[in-house]
Amino acid sequence: MPRSRASQVSLIDTPYYHCNSRCVRRCYLCGVDSYSGQSYEHRRGWVEERLLFLASVFAIDICAYAVMSNHVHVVLFVDKNTADDWSMKEVLEHWHQLHRGTLLSQKYLREETLTDSEILSLTETAKIYRQRLHSISWFMGNLNEYIAREANKEDGCTGRFWEGRFKSQALLDESAVLACMAYVDLNPIRAKMESTPETSKHTSICKRTKAIKQKKSQPHQLLPFVGNYKQDMPKGIAYSLKDYCELVDCTGRCIREDKAGHIEHHQNPILERLGLSDDQWLTLTTEFEKHFCYAAGAEQMMHQFKVHTGHQRMRGMCQSKALLKRA
Repeated sequence: MPRSRASQVSLIDTPYYHCNSRCVRRCYLCGVDSYSGQSYEHRRGWVEERLLFLASVFAIDICAYAVMSNHVHVVLFVDKNTADDWSMKEVLEHWHQLHRGTLLSQKYLREETLTDSEILSLTETAKIYRQRLHSISWFMGNLNEYIAREANKEDGCTGRFWEGRFKSQALLDESAVLACMAYVDLNPIRAKMESTPETSKHTSICKRTKAIKQKKSQPHQLLPFVGNYKQDMPKGIAYSLKDYCELVDCTGRCIREDKAGHIEHHQNPILERLGLSDDQWLTLTTEFEKHFCYAAGAEQMMHQFKVHTGHQRMRGMCQSKALLKRA
């Protein structure tokens, strides 16, 4: 039986979440359908463009994503503090990029005069919009509904496009976050669609490596890597982009060449800081969804998440001991 989103999202425990949606039909979301021979490759661009647009509207940042032939993976960072800091006008401006809003919100943005009672009513409406603008459910809903409508229009049909609700996993510590990001970025290599991370189209690792090659700063659409943890550090992932790209590259080689338990003759320094062995890392980056359900992280973090979300049991406890313990 599906669980409510309230039992899967706990911002007290973590702002990081791994979400994925799968296509329900025989015809593909993207790629070439082997059954009909028809190509849907152009839809990858739809998904990627919509994802990056939504990140500019919502108080939610994208850490990693991969658009596959019949499913989409994305790792999100929920930035509730930013949403709370927005003025009422900013909230309404963001919301109106997606929806028409109300007559009062339209009048307010046209800078027309509102009565005191109208201002009071609009304040309550803006409060609802503010909550939605840092909601994973609203983010994924705006992604999936848009793609479903466009695909149905192109296919000349109606009906369900996605396989039920999107799945969500809470990533409770830095090891889980980076392992899940690498798992997502390496999806095309595991599926034998691509041979290297930098050539994996419509993935976050491709976008990050392209920025490096062009000697640009990190892609503004993605949550940046900001270096090793320090006080008063900017918002971002507390590791260097160079370390992460090198780690994903050598992990991709291991997956491609089937060298289980071996990463370029010595342990990558980033794994040492995460406290993970080569074997643990390769298992996580090839079988992440297999071992964890609603949350992933060290055992103590899993226990805290279980309490805060009201779960009686939490699948993945044994795996957290084996895979996310200190090596």
